[in-house]
Amino acid sequence: MRQRRLARNGFTIIELLVVMAVLGVLAAAIMPLGEALLKAQKERELKQALWEIRNAIDGYKRAADHGALKLAVGESGYPPSLKALELGVADGRSNANEQALYFLRQIPRDPFAAPDIAAEDTWRLRSYASPPDKPAPGSDVFDVRSSSDDIAMDGTPYAKW
Repeated sequence: MRQRRLARNGFTIIELLVVMAVLGVLAAAIMPLGEALLKAQKERELKQALWEIRNAIDGYKRAADHGALKLAVGESGYPPSLKALELGVADGRSNANEQALYFLRQIPRDPFAAPDIAAEDTWRLRSYASPPDKPAPGSDVFDVRSSSDDIAMDGTPYAKW
């Protein structure tokens, strides 16, 4: 009698298989949700990085327009590279050459780019001289966009953001 009671206290193999099947179905249902959440997080990071870089470019242009930067004849007033926004440029209003204007603490990276690429190389650049329908790099940085050819969750290409 005691042996029968001990045998009833455990789970049968069928019960264990049913539990495993239910857990498998739940895991399969959660995986796409996790991937969507990860992609949404990267999209938020991309928007933030683009906003930060574009604000720095606009700040550089404002400084150039207000005479805070020494420009050569024919320069557009936009930064020559993304690195110039990070490394800083000499303040043209200062009497001391030690003063510098900084526009970025560090260049944000494109979250959709490969991790082994330098942050400044993860962006596609557009110069002031290039037309909007055919953006191309040049002697300055007028705008940046993602280097990813993927499609966002809203159906637009990241390269168009």
